[in-house]
Amino acid sequence: MIRVENIANVMGGAAILGQRVRSIADLEKTISRGIPKRALRITVERVYSSAGDARRAMFSIVPEATFKRRTRLSPAESERTERLARVIAAAEHAWNDREDARAWLTRPHPELGKRTPLESAMTELGARRAEELLDRLVYGIPA
Repeated sequence: MIRVENIANVMGGAAILGQRVRSIADLEKTISRGIPKRALRITVERVYSSAGDARRAMFSIVPEATFKRRTRLSPAESERTERLARVIAAAEHAWNDREDARAWLTRPHPELGKRTPLESAMTELGARRAEELLDRLVYGIPA
């Protein structure tokens, strides 16, 4: 399991989230209050180098007009952001290299129905599938 500190760091850490996240309980409390919209931007920009790709990913989580008028995400939007951050943190852990993780996250994968792991992570079950692939990679379990 990925450390919650790593998930929080993908979203900008204490500077963005407003508190240090040390446990699942801390993460749950932070997410349930709604996180600053900047956390979503930081999360997608960690993976997408193209501004257009980052915007598309952001606005698949929160509609553009909603994003512009709010300062915080709703709890549901915050959960979707945390889910992306969790998959990103898992990939960075598995690959032990941010660039290799980025490449893996943004390439279609046959075991994900030719979707990228990030596209798959737009749903909880898809995120679980991506995390399962990463676990197999880390532990040397054949696909």
